[in-house]
Amino acid sequence: MEWLDPDDADYDAARRVWNAMHDRRPARIARCHETADVVAALRFARTAGLEISVRGGGHNVAGTALADGAVMIDLSPMRQVTVDPRRRVAYAQGGCLLADLDTATTAHGLVCPTGIISQTGLGGLALGGGYGWLSRRWGLTCDHILAAEVVLADGSVVTASPDSHPELLWALRGGGGNFGVVTRFTLRLREATPVTCRTGVWDLDRAPDALEAYRTFTGKLSPDLHVGGGFKVAGAYPGRDGWLPDRLRGRTVLSLTAVWFGPPEQAADAVAPLHEAVRPAATTGRTTTHVELQTMGDHERPAGNRYYTKSTYLDDLTAPVVEECLATARGIPSPLSSVQLEFLRGAVADIPEEDSAFPGRSAPYIYTVSSQWTDPATDRTHIDWTRDAVARLAPYSHGGAYVNYLQDEPQGRVAEVYGAARLARLAAVKAMYDPDNVFHLNQNIPPAAADD
Repeated sequence: MEWLDPDDADYDAARRVWNAMHDRRPARIARCHETADVVAALRFARTAGLEISVRGGGHNVAGTALADGAVMIDLSPMRQVTVDPRRRVAYAQGGCLLADLDTATTAHGLVCPTGIISQTGLGGLALGGGYGWLSRRWGLTCDHILAAEVVLADGSVVTASPDSHPELLWALRGGGGNFGVVTRFTLRLREATPVTCRTGVWDLDRAPDALEAYRTFTGKLSPDLHVGGGFKVAGAYPGRDGWLPDRLRGRTVLSLTAVWFGPPEQAADAVAPLHEAVRPAATTGRTTTHVELQTMGDHERPAGNRYYTKSTYLDDLTAPVVEECLATARGIPSPLSSVQLEFLRGAVADIPEEDSAFPGRSAPYIYTVSSQWTDPATDRTHIDWTRDAVARLAPYSHGGAYVNYLQDEPQGRVAEVYGAARLARLAAVKAMYDPDNVFHLNQNIPPAAADD
């Protein structure tokens, strides 16, 4: 293990996370290389009376990996992935990025459903859910956690599995980082298939008709097809959108990307009903690989910019909902920001609620407003725009929000997202494995009181 203090040369680089909104100074950083290092760092922090934060990939928008004056348990050196192709299982250390997992698994023709940015940390994503391109076909990342090695608050190490600590395993599937430090995940893998992507963009004045077509289209959607997108400024990333006509560049457009996992020769027919109903202003598409799919959006979420994100679930894309989305899109304060809509269901909804702690499986749509900018002096403008965008849709909300996008929430929001019954069960697990709430620098679930 390597300890870094504020006067060490590597300290500033080690405390830097993806979202530059969070510039905090831990008292010490413990760069861990194995599970024993995590145990030692945890025991040191508790003996010294210091708070504890945990860094996996450092990609969480809320910046929970960092806290002033705390000990940061840094798992980023722990990025080993081994694959058992016969059993279709991967063993991934807690500091892995999605790129590490994809590189290891696709070498064997296998994949694990994860997120859509390859530099995202596996640990935080999986513990909070894990939406991505394969969600409709196979479910969430948390649904693929078969077992987990966990360092508990008292420094002991356990393996949560269906046969050992099953209630802890249930909680880790969507309950966030509340219960311990996961140093190794055992993940179920799926067979990789060819991937065909097709993106269409529409002018804002055609967006209502295009979204009505999308709404109709999603009602008949095959599990082999995932369609998501939303409003963004066209051509905001030079060199990436050469297929766009010049007249759209610098303008806010509706963009929808369809990803087809069935036979490539059937991709055109699968997407045709959406594009034929309301002809896009421009389209692009190709057959590619899973690794390329997973890196397709990396350039739109670079490390070091400032980010603020809010989400809500929606029951439907009715005309009033679309009009509110358009009002938000017309006021985008940064060319790097976006308003995203995505139809879910499929395997996400098919998996029984009781199989995991993850809330929100029944939601048809997720609506995500993601602000991105560079000037700290304009923080308030972007934060207010994001909050207002989600507040506009409160009358149409399905209820809840995506756990991994929660940040600076009002008191009671976490309880609202999980719901009373699920929260009570999570609080009971918390009381069993972390009764002192040592791991509270997260979307916190306090332990149940003894008389509960």
